[in-house]
Parts: sequence; C-alpha cells; structure tokens
Amino acid sequence: MSQDKYEREFRIRKSQFPIAALDMMESELQEVKRLKFYKETDSAKTSFEAKFKKDRLWYSVEFDEKGHLEDIEVLIKEVDIPSDALAKMITYFESQFSKYRIKRIQQQYPANQEQLKETFRNAFQNLLLPSLNYELIVAGKVDKNYFDYEILFDAEGNFKKIRKSLPPNYDHVLY
Repeated sequence: MSQDKYEREFRIRKSQFPIAALDMMESELQEVKRLKFYKETDSAKTSFEAKFKKDRLWYSVEFDEKGHLEDIEVLIKEVDIPSDALAKMITYFESQFSKYRIKRIQQQYPANQEQLKETFRNAFQNLLLPSLNYELIVAGKVDKNYFDYEILFDAEGNFKKIRKSLPPNYDHVLY
C-alpha cells in the first residue's frame, strides 16, 4: 500500500546550514519571525529546512545537501483548500481507512529552479496555483491499527503519493 517514511528532524545551528541556502534566504526573506534551522535525515536522503513565521503564517523552506531549493511549504487549515479538491481528498481517505483524522495540512510550492524568485513570491502571496501540492499528515486506522501517513495530493485533490510515517522522535525524554 505504501512505502515507509523513516524521517528524523534535528535542530541545528545557523553555521551548520548550507551556505548557498543561507545566501538565497537572506536575499528573499525579510521581516520573518522565529527563524529556526533543521537537518532532516531520511532513509534515502538528507535535507535542510528553515522554519519561520511571516505575515501570521508558518513557512518551511526545504533545501537539499548542496543548498538547492526543493520546496516551500505553508501550514494551512481545511477551510483554505478549495472545496472540490477537499471533497476528493476525503473520498480517498474514506476508501483507504476505516477511521481517519487529519493532523496537519501543508500547501507545498515545488521549486522551479529557473524561477526561484517567482517560487518565493508565489508562496509568500499564498497563491492557489495548478502546480502546487497538498501534503497531509493523517492518522488512519487500517486493520485495527492506527498509523500516521504522509499523503501528497495535487492542486485538484488527486492522489499522488503515500508514505507511512514514524512517530516523532522522543530522544530528549529521559525515563
């Protein structure tokens, strides 16, 4: 049904972030609050992420190891998704899970390497474009077990990809 997502996110210092990514962000990001840097290790790749708040919205800008922009994500709510696209997503959930709960929704702007400034502008204006994706974290019940899934849909609400997600890392908790 799905591939597994073995992803862990660690907070890092600004000095550990790729220099090319920092240069790009300094030219594009003004008036941001709560800027934090993360390193994300996956079973397949390593990426870097900068998370911040701008104009009362939470953003996540993801880069690869070389500092090339991968995507920009904006945290949204269900009401921000067009109703016909949301209806398709809900139909998919009802067909796949006996019970489900949407935990997190992100509007994803994939990077266009030729037009990086336009990608940033579209994301910061929160435009609904045909090229954007919706990434949902869903707790779904399958065969008496609940699992977290990361599900990707296109702008029209058509299913693209699903990955089973691991629970958050609690290494910082001492027992």
